[in-house]
Amino acid sequence: MVELLGPAEIRGLADELDVRPTKKLGQNFVHDPNTVRRIVDLAGVRPGDVVLEVGPGLGSLTLGLLDAGARVVAVEIDPVLAARLPRTVAERAPEAAERLSVVQADALRVRVGELPAEPVSLVANLPYNVAVPVVLHLLAELPALRRGLVMVQTEVADRMAAGPGSRTYGVPSVKLAWYGPARKVAAVPRSVFWPVPNVDSALVSFERTDPVDGVDRRRLFAVVDAAFSQRRKTLRAALAGWAGSAEQAGDLLTAAGIDPRSRGEQLDVHAFARIAAATL
Repeated sequence: MVELLGPAEIRGLADELDVRPTKKLGQNFVHDPNTVRRIVDLAGVRPGDVVLEVGPGLGSLTLGLLDAGARVVAVEIDPVLAARLPRTVAERAPEAAERLSVVQADALRVRVGELPAEPVSLVANLPYNVAVPVVLHLLAELPALRRGLVMVQTEVADRMAAGPGSRTYGVPSVKLAWYGPARKVAAVPRSVFWPVPNVDSALVSFERTDPVDGVDRRRLFAVVDAAFSQRRKTLRAALAGWAGSAEQAGDLLTAAGIDPRSRGEQLDVHAFARIAAATL
């Protein structure tokens, strides 16, 4: 069994590297082994899985994933942390070192060709300010990615997993739903992080299914962006710029079987797909 990192080890590594966690990079390091094991268990990681970890930091979750038998592809933007991670694994889990690959890159821009293997799962403690863009980018860029479990700010988790009619339902909810179902599975206490964040965290799971109704993703996403750009307006008004005029928007909505007086937060992803299909 791999010896995971605790509070003393996290502080020791940070001091060694002269790392001062920054809000810009969203660096809050998990220092509780039980939380790491819980994340790995909820993610359903199996021996041999190729798992993508974004922002491995000092290696807490990385060691837990390796302990489960996964091959880990870790994408780290910080060059100091990226350089130290293989040595941390070699020191604490030498038998698993060959199953770790570290890619120094920005997860918002990384391409499938930059990875040594195509991951089937995403398991990560994501920086709160870029969590949704990172997940959507990776789902679009990595077709083999079938499922994920990410730790994000609770408010972000609520938006990612929200359904129509909820006050938190919006662009992230619909776009993630296009790929497949998402749900909030567990809360994470602030005390397991160093430094302690000012916000609560939660775990969100998702899995990829077949594309909704066969509609082009970019076309549907353009409709979603327009629909929620002015939440208080009816869809007829909100989609006027996208459709060319309010009259044309109304005609497209009617053709899609949707009341033009509806608002974006009332529609599920299938309804948005019908609107996008009506433009073909």
